[in-house]
Amino acid sequence: MAIDIQPLTPAIGAEIRGVDVARPLEVEEVTALRDALLAHQVLVFRDQHLTPESHIDFARHFGEIKPPPVATRHGGPPEINVLDQDDPRGEGADNWHADNTYTERPAMGSLLRVLKLPSGGGGDTAFASMGAAYDALSPPIRRLCDELTAVHDVTRSITRAIARGHSAANLAEVQKRLPPVEHPVVVVHPETGRRSLFVNVNSTTRIVGMSDEESRMLLQFLFEHVKQPEFQVRVRWDTETLVFLDNRCTQHYAVADYRKRRILHRVAIQGTRPRGLVRPAAASAG
Repeated sequence: MAIDIQPLTPAIGAEIRGVDVARPLEVEEVTALRDALLAHQVLVFRDQHLTPESHIDFARHFGEIKPPPVATRHGGPPEINVLDQDDPRGEGADNWHADNTYTERPAMGSLLRVLKLPSGGGGDTAFASMGAAYDALSPPIRRLCDELTAVHDVTRSITRAIARGHSAANLAEVQKRLPPVEHPVVVVHPETGRRSLFVNVNSTTRIVGMSDEESRMLLQFLFEHVKQPEFQVRVRWDTETLVFLDNRCTQHYAVADYRKRRILHRVAIQGTRPRGLVRPAAASAG
């Protein structure tokens, strides 16, 4: 059966039909899916019957697996980050964010599947195009952002995870292993060449070269700007759905509207160091 691609919104998202991702794929199928990801940024596969092993195997078609930089304490194979929650309010996923931008080489993409849903429903995930967010800025703001770099730091997210019981990591050890890094505020997609905003409230702490007040004002503006519904698609989960997101040019938001257990598995694909119109320093001490 030919792969059928159905766009979900003008800005982002497509539903993919006619492919069983649990089986080994032909080269032509992988190429078609990669092209679809580049065009739509988020792919939704329905009616899939995956195991942890086939979830990992499917991800490997698109690159090297990126193990979780800070694994949760909920078990699972080392390639899978397990998010097991029953009251997710304030735990970080309910902020607009991209995955692991506090690392030198953030994930190229993430593949998400939900294994257990709250019995009363809820727990949708929204995704936003950071290319569309960049394009919607005025030309003077785009030119300003093109020239800037920002510091990304693991401290905020790991402190929250430890406090909420999702991680048994030692804060000082994690900070030593994952020191703050600098990435461009605007990145150039390595495959499409499209520019995207690359700051998020969970990891981005300051703009390099600005005063504290200037940095805070610009980041707050950008954090609010990316929330516009015109940039978004919202996915309703079931246990036979897989979502493949391009982490280089999207952010996502886990809707925290449930109070019963929800389990999600995430497999990430290793990316390259983000490239912008300016070249950031190798790292920053913050």
